[in-house]
Amino acid sequence: MDVENSVWIMGGLPQDDPGCISSWRALMGWIDQVGFLPLFRNEIEGFSVEEHTAARGWWSGDPEQDPWEWRELMARSGQVAYGKFFAKKAGFVSRAWFPHFANWRRDGYDFDSRWDDGRASARQKRIMDQFAVHEALYSFELKRLAGFGKEGERNFEGTVTDLQMGGYLLIRDFRQRSNKRGQPYGWPIAVYTTPERLWGCDHISSAYSAEPARSRELVWEQVQKHFPAATEKNLRAVLGWDR
Repeated sequence: MDVENSVWIMGGLPQDDPGCISSWRALMGWIDQVGFLPLFRNEIEGFSVEEHTAARGWWSGDPEQDPWEWRELMARSGQVAYGKFFAKKAGFVSRAWFPHFANWRRDGYDFDSRWDDGRASARQKRIMDQFAVHEALYSFELKRLAGFGKEGERNFEGTVTDLQMGGYLLIRDFRQRSNKRGQPYGWPIAVYTTPERLWGCDHISSAYSAEPARSRELVWEQVQKHFPAATEKNLRAVLGWDR
């Protein structure tokens, strides 16, 4: 994605290109094969939704053609994980690969043990505590309940992004608010949950027997298998996670 005169220019394919992915279900099937896929173009050639979808479909608002709309449908499906997983930018991780992704990014710690070991911030704890009692929360609800805002804690967006990068949170859906009559209004808003709420603790912890460094190696190997242009330098830029 490039910006020219304040206009986003997408680097996708012509709609009639045989390699063009033309539906969100087809995209989800491909993510199941490759395991990991950022939303937008990055340092690794071909490693994005943008480069494999029709450029003219983006921002059309048509859920049949617009990958920006697809991300909402895919997050809502619960069949893949969506969140800011790639250098603090959005993308997808398959269900099969999420355990190794989480094991690597968490460095072997579930959140409670990370907090007990002094490796998590108080702001992160405030946010994660909400999911002990709530299955999922709108971003504005999470912000309020965790004590962020004008008179409270700062850097809500940055803290939530760090928790997604660490494999502790993901975006489960996008929903509009409802008025007193129960009618939806406004733009769809991100709804957050934990991977454990989505797919269960047993699945998410299923790679914990591996060393986190080994999980990282497996993730990198999987990306290189499907995107051979990925160099170690570019993998570090797009996938790297230094706490």
